[in-house]
Amino acid sequence: MKIRFGYTIGPETDAASLGPLAEDLERLGFDLLWVPEILGAPTLDPVVALAYAAARTTKLKLGAHLVLPGRQPVQLAKQLAQLDRLSGGRLLLLGVLGVAAEADNGAQGIERNRRGAALDEMVPLLRRLWAGESVDHEGPSFRLEQVRLPVTPLQDPLELWLGGQAPSALRRCGRLGDGWMPGGLLPHEAGESRGQIEAAATAAGRVIDAEHFGANLSYAFEPLPAEVQARFAARRQDGKGADLVPVGLDALHRRIDEWLDAGFSKFLLRPAVPPMNLTADLELLAHEVLPRTT
Repeated sequence: MKIRFGYTIGPETDAASLGPLAEDLERLGFDLLWVPEILGAPTLDPVVALAYAAARTTKLKLGAHLVLPGRQPVQLAKQLAQLDRLSGGRLLLLGVLGVAAEADNGAQGIERNRRGAALDEMVPLLRRLWAGESVDHEGPSFRLEQVRLPVTPLQDPLELWLGGQAPSALRRCGRLGDGWMPGGLLPHEAGESRGQIEAAATAAGRVIDAEHFGANLSYAFEPLPAEVQARFAARRQDGKGADLVPVGLDALHRRIDEWLDAGFSKFLLRPAVPPMNLTADLELLAHEVLPRTT
């Protein structure tokens, strides 16, 4: 497997720090800068942030998870196609239904019980638009009449991975996704879910590339403060959320081994606690973890 490491920004990343961070990631040999979309949090907008990072780098891949339901597909398809061209074909995408936070529910503009159907309808439309087709479509959520994008992505095709871990999300990924990246799962749990995705893909007459399974990997170099432990514990109903964070380099390497054994080879590293010195933190990861890249 081709092992790759990206880095996920947190809410502490602002306009002043984004450019130097992107330049550090490229200089140190990271594969990817990742920007999550959380509508109700003080995080950078993914499309805006990645456009800025594209202008500050030349090789670093630029990725985001985007909340798709609630968006208009033609506007989004054009926006992302242009971003892929402006970046020289460096864009990576993960589509998600949304998050459970109440602030996001109110901002998304679509009822929770309609999001799955909207995503099912939207993913094929995005692909057709990116392929340069003239699209006629009449569906429950969208109506398009002879729509053709004036610009298509540089990548052909522009891949769209999916997130989620509910049974319906796993089936959807098998039917529609180009890859899968879960959140809040331990490696053995994700490995079992991967099997369900591959079974759904087989039933749909598809094959998902074995290299297209990734993991969000929070880490810490020092013991977690009590409030951080509580925050991670709340992410799982079984109270094992703090187990998601390996503490120390040895534990981080063991966790990477567990993910590799489960068939996952693309990693998004994210500090559980914002580092005091971000550049020093990245240099330590580059020296101790990035040599595992193959």
